[in-house]
Formats: sequence, C-alpha cells, structure tokens
Amino acid sequence: MSRFVISDRQPARAGIITWQLTQTFWVGGLWLLQFMVLPALGRIGLAPLLVEEIAGSLKPLLVGFAAFCSALQALVLVQVTGLRGLWRDVRGQLLLAVVVLAGSQLLMQAGWFESLYWASFSYLVMALCGLMLVLQPAPGREL
Repeated sequence: MSRFVISDRQPARAGIITWQLTQTFWVGGLWLLQFMVLPALGRIGLAPLLVEEIAGSLKPLLVGFAAFCSALQALVLVQVTGLRGLWRDVRGQLLLAVVVLAGSQLLMQAGWFESLYWASFSYLVMALCGLMLVLQPAPGREL
C-alpha cells in the first residue's frame, strides 16, 4: 500500500453523482412547484381556475418524474448497500414510501379510485419524504 492512498476502497462516484442529481431534480421540483411557482402565478394575477389548470397538468408529470427518480435512487442504494439496505436503511424506507405514494396518486389520476384530499396529501408527504432524504448522506458517503 502506498503512503498516498487515502483509503482502501473508493466509493462509487457515479452512484453518488446519480443520487445527488436525481434527488436535486425531483425534491427540488416538488418544492419549487408547490411553494414557489403556483403561489407566484396566483400572486401575479392569473385567474384561480387557470392556476388550478396549470397545477392539474404539471403535478402528475412531476409525480411521475419523482417516482422514476426515486426508483433510480433505490437502485443506487441497492448497488451500494445491498437489497437489505433498501428495507433497513432510512433512505430506502423513504424512497419506498415515495414510490408507493407516487404510484397511488398516479392510479388516482387514472381513475382507479376517487378521493378529494388524497392528491394533496400524497404530494405533500412525498415532498416531506424528499426533504428528509436530503438530510441523509448519499450512499457511499457515510461517516
């Protein structure tokens, strides 16, 4: 072993980069749409029905994108920690919750069931799970 080697095992840099990039896109997108874009559209004077129409068309796209990105993050987590890490790790549990919530919301949008408040509830819980996921270290960067 050389004296210039910092550690024996290097973390998978592609996995860490994929984790951080997908997390930035889907968590940032959920929070940006709900708490910045839609209130700003209402504040600049657009009609409330137009804002609801914009939200109704953008939210399902963003939820589907969040489901895809969180599934990709789950694959990165399985690659680093193994399949048991998906169930035992907090990050894996949060990602599974996001995938289930996104799937249920997309099923509701497809007409499988109707609920007055489920779309808003699942969207906000997905955003909170994403926020809790941001506070966790990326796989391979644990101390």
